[in-house]
Amino acid sequence: MKNNETKEKSSLRKKAGAIKEFRCKNLIAVLEEPQDYKNIGRTIRNINALGVEKLYIIDSRDKVPDDWQEMRTDVMLTKTSGSAIKWSFVKKFSSTEGCIDHLDKNGFVSMVTSPHLKGQKNIVLHEGKYTKMKLAVWFGNESRGISERAVKNSKACINIPMYGIIESLNLGTSTGIVLYEITKQRREFKLGKIAKRKEKLKNKK
Repeated sequence: MKNNETKEKSSLRKKAGAIKEFRCKNLIAVLEEPQDYKNIGRTIRNINALGVEKLYIIDSRDKVPDDWQEMRTDVMLTKTSGSAIKWSFVKKFSSTEGCIDHLDKNGFVSMVTSPHLKGQKNIVLHEGKYTKMKLAVWFGNESRGISERAVKNSKACINIPMYGIIESLNLGTSTGIVLYEITKQRREFKLGKIAKRKEKLKNKK
């Protein structure tokens, strides 16, 4: 039994090492007051699969365990995240203000997401550029959407283009769509820089 566990851990370490350069450093997803516990798990699964560095959860109603180690043993989070909670960095805040202060102190630019135009600058998802900054992407409550405080603090509001009668998507779906585009751009930018560096070194030889 112990041998199997050791082999599994060794295999996971190798996999973690192989995907390390594809992870998106300095990219944080923020869930502001999520209602549905399942959507938290789905988002954790999304950030892990897409290579987002961290997830911050603003939870003033204290629905989510305070400590990451406690989250790892939460049955619902483990189930809905497909066990991704075990491999993802998740931090909880009790207020929007507290999260904003933390991000500002660490030099992060915030962008909010909404199906409606909000804030001074609005960007259609695939038309935006998300590569050259420490970025926090905010997703609002399923019913109320993103708060005015988060909008005022944001550099821009990202909109997913939609062409149906329904004007919004499930929170878990929205996080997947938005973060896919942003991680794709950041990975291409990062890998492009690495390729240029390698080319320069090759030409020097």
